[in-house]
Amino acid sequence: MIAFPHAKINFGLNVVSRRDDGYHNLETVFYPVQWCDVMEIIPGPKHTIGIETHLSGIPVQGKHSDNLCVKAYNLLRRNFPVRSVKLYLHKQIPMGAGLGGGSSDAAFFVKKMNELFSLGISQEEMQSLVREIGADCAFFIEGKPVYAEERGDKFIPIALSLAGYYVAVIYPEVHIATAAAFADIVPSPPPYNCRDVVTKHPVGAWKDLLKNDFETTVFAAHPEIARVKQVLYDAGAIYASMSGSGSAVYGLFEKKIDVQRIVPGMNCWSGLL
Repeated sequence: MIAFPHAKINFGLNVVSRRDDGYHNLETVFYPVQWCDVMEIIPGPKHTIGIETHLSGIPVQGKHSDNLCVKAYNLLRRNFPVRSVKLYLHKQIPMGAGLGGGSSDAAFFVKKMNELFSLGISQEEMQSLVREIGADCAFFIEGKPVYAEERGDKFIPIALSLAGYYVAVIYPEVHIATAAAFADIVPSPPPYNCRDVVTKHPVGAWKDLLKNDFETTVFAAHPEIARVKQVLYDAGAIYASMSGSGSAVYGLFEKKIDVQRIVPGMNCWSGLL
């Protein structure tokens, strides 16, 4: 069974307050983009358990047990009758980029395991399950635009279509650790709610209304990321921003753009929304 886990971008990202559990309350809008990994799951013999992983593409660091798909398999095995599988994962979405690639892999793994073994898990149950893996994992179960709040894992569906716009996503080859990005953030309520901005204002107005709170500290530490954002505006983007806690930066365009031409040699993707 083959799947294509896709990335996401954030429209606005506000760190509103610190929570008693040590996390932060956030406000953001998640939107899917079709920069994809490639995943194949092959069932093993009956009455066997375990997951064998075969990785290709972008090198994946860390232990086998740290892989989010492995964690998803172990969660499923504790609750549902699954047997052993071989996982072939070709990584194309950059990691540490704020694009949710690993979270998407885990969510798509759960969805495909549900189909493969006819587990009968509902959308809501799958979302609840993958929230144990990461706050944004649940978004990828449906992959439709949502307003996210609290830890970034409480979703409110929104009517937002950017059909006809092109997006260019650029990864400046800088890995941003989420915990480190949060360390220098001073939480504060935003002047504008990002859900209201994207649903009530034209894209051309977003530049003056949306803010990603992580840009200030990340740009100060990595000015090359700020330069990528400016390059996108210079190329004609009507809105550009860093996604998540970085380091990927995207731009929205009204016409097709040759992103390789404006940032030669960088890892990038572009397509129609």
